[in-house]
Amino acid sequence: MTYQAALTIITKIKPEEMDSLKQLLKSMNENPAQNDVVPFGKFSMIHFARFVVLDESIDLSGAVISPQLVFIVECDAPLRCLLNQLVDVASKGLDDIYRHCEGYPTDGDITRSKRLTYLRANMVKAQAFYVNTVGRMAQQIRQEAQLRNAIEDFLDRQDVSELSALDVRTKIQAYVRGETTLRWASKPPASPGLVFRVKETLHMIAIPLLLLILSPVLILALPFWLLVLRIHELTDVAPDIKPNEAHVQELAEREDFGTQNQFSAIGYIKPGRFRLFTVLGILQAANYGVRHIFNKEDLIGVKTIHFARWVVLDERRRVIFASNYDGSLESYMDDFIDKLAWGLNAVFSNGVDYPKTNWLIFDGAKNEQAFKDFIRVRQIPTQVWYAAYDFLTALNIANNAKIRAGLYSTMNETETGEWLRLL
Repeated sequence: MTYQAALTIITKIKPEEMDSLKQLLKSMNENPAQNDVVPFGKFSMIHFARFVVLDESIDLSGAVISPQLVFIVECDAPLRCLLNQLVDVASKGLDDIYRHCEGYPTDGDITRSKRLTYLRANMVKAQAFYVNTVGRMAQQIRQEAQLRNAIEDFLDRQDVSELSALDVRTKIQAYVRGETTLRWASKPPASPGLVFRVKETLHMIAIPLLLLILSPVLILALPFWLLVLRIHELTDVAPDIKPNEAHVQELAEREDFGTQNQFSAIGYIKPGRFRLFTVLGILQAANYGVRHIFNKEDLIGVKTIHFARWVVLDERRRVIFASNYDGSLESYMDDFIDKLAWGLNAVFSNGVDYPKTNWLIFDGAKNEQAFKDFIRVRQIPTQVWYAAYDFLTALNIANNAKIRAGLYSTMNETETGEWLRLL
């Protein structure tokens, strides 16, 4: 299937097993692709994967939330294939990890079926899931990078200075046809199947239709919602929080090792049903937008994100946000503040300690330093992170797809010259 899926598995960690589990995850992160526990490089359908440990926490009412292990994967659908591959390829590794968690079968009682049942029982649905380009599979991304490199190597060995752009492309076409490892490039990449496209179309139509039906009620309710919103905004506490140096150092040790970076953050939803229902509604709207509108290399002007998700957990008390992006965290935050501050405010202003907003979407993240401090405080270490193509930016991936698409398409001299400049 040529669309992408989000796997989130959340399990409670036995408190006495925390240190042992963290040591195991630390050893995995030394070589995420080829470690002996879960060798992510053996799973061709995985784009990104991570394990995140949530330490014990005290909620807003003083109740204890037990430590948890969050397993997050962005992969090509269907999820059932990934789950089956996990229990077939990494059965012992899964045992080594999840024996630290509550409810996992004991050593003498572990079977393939019980491993699958445990993973499925602890799956949690993402409230919103962003995919840079729906339908672009992990294998396709790697192949198109291979194609670009092969063409560049070929051109480096040729003298094409006197040839027209069309003649250069003809030579490239002949070279690609002659390479058995590149013959797949003569065909367009697979696109999402009919069932998926019909399902997405029905969803795209049904939500606006439902809103239209409910519009008389929604219009009447809007002034009251705005009034309650302003009361909350005027009375919400927005303290000047600062991340401590030890926390920042721990996060920095897991960042900026290559072209791509990971980001994981968690925070409490502000108390009361109003904030809960508001954030759930905003996330539903966000999911509609990224599912049907911003699903082709661009999230309202931000083009550096590969995947992102929001998951509500702990009986709707907290939200975890996880993303995979290009560049540094500083540039990532600046990109969002400059282009999408209103969107940040709409979602994150429902979280405890967020900088003060006005009418949900104004101010907030525009208080740049306060927002960056809030993000660092809420950010949590990612114990294990795997990227299947960590040498490629989202822009690289998009350009490689254009190179493949233009290889055999009909183009004139000018268009061919523009295509060659992609190399």
